[in-house]
Amino acid sequence: MPRPTARVLTLLELLQSGGTRTASELAERLDVDERTVRHYVSHLVDLDVPVEAVRGRYGGYRLSPGFRMPPLMLSDDEALAVLLGLVAGRRAGLTTATGTASETATAKIRRVLPERLRLKLDAVLLSLAFTAPSGDTVTPESEVLLPVADAVNHHRPISIRYTSTTGARSERTLHPHGLVAHSGRWYVTGADLSTGQDRTFRLDRITGVRTLPGSFEPPAGLDPAERVLTGLAMAPYRHEVTLRVQGTAGHIHTRLPPSVAIVAELPHPEPPDGADPRTEPWSRVEMRVERLDWLPAVLASLDRPFVIERPAELRGLVEAFAARLAHSARAEPS
Repeated sequence: MPRPTARVLTLLELLQSGGTRTASELAERLDVDERTVRHYVSHLVDLDVPVEAVRGRYGGYRLSPGFRMPPLMLSDDEALAVLLGLVAGRRAGLTTATGTASETATAKIRRVLPERLRLKLDAVLLSLAFTAPSGDTVTPESEVLLPVADAVNHHRPISIRYTSTTGARSERTLHPHGLVAHSGRWYVTGADLSTGQDRTFRLDRITGVRTLPGSFEPPAGLDPAERVLTGLAMAPYRHEVTLRVQGTAGHIHTRLPPSVAIVAELPHPEPPDGADPRTEPWSRVEMRVERLDWLPAVLASLDRPFVIERPAELRGLVEAFAARLAHSARAEPS
């Protein structure tokens, strides 16, 4: 059940929406009785909020005409949601033509926040990296996100309780290096002291965070976003795929994003006399995937020569896909 303070703030929000609200309506919305509503109204009056009691058949409670509340009264979760929405919109290009509206809105919100909350949210914004925008996002709990961001910002070790994809639960000690929002998910990347390896953890699978004493020095030149993308591309799925594609990394990533494939351009040899020097370089592509059946169509869409190094099973799928395309191309309309 919500705490009394939360219900008082909810009552204030209801009255701010305008009009006169009956005691029974407010009691239903707040899930309390009418006597408690009157108690909450008295509490607002004690805080110098001018709530008027309107008598008569259509009586109830309302705010005095012309009364203006302070600019913001946000909970921790609400303030976090607003600021992250503004930052994500700016990173995704969803801003006004001048590009300054989200920045000024962010500054206004920060000015009216309590210092305790402002410092925590600043830690999130300083430690956060975005890869690509996504419409559907699994938002982490503020009880997890805020302490992780603070640890990233101040280089403090943390202990986390984590649930893996298989449902296995563990407690790990982590030196967190960065926060990354990628494709609707939130990740923290860092050194897992339990295994001695660099790991990436999804925030929505973390159920508890505890800051530990001490500090650590993060690796120089670290790119948390690149680390997360590489970790996703090399996740231990069923099939290991290696290709050579005649094309640049930029072109290949238009069909196989960095979170799916690791692409490294191969050294471009000097062209022989008379050859076209503009020939595209070859690139090595490495992936780990659970299924292979979607790859032939993607490789065809690259429209570049390619060589399959492994697995042999993929060659058969590509041949079958090419045969289906050829059959469809030769088919006469009925």
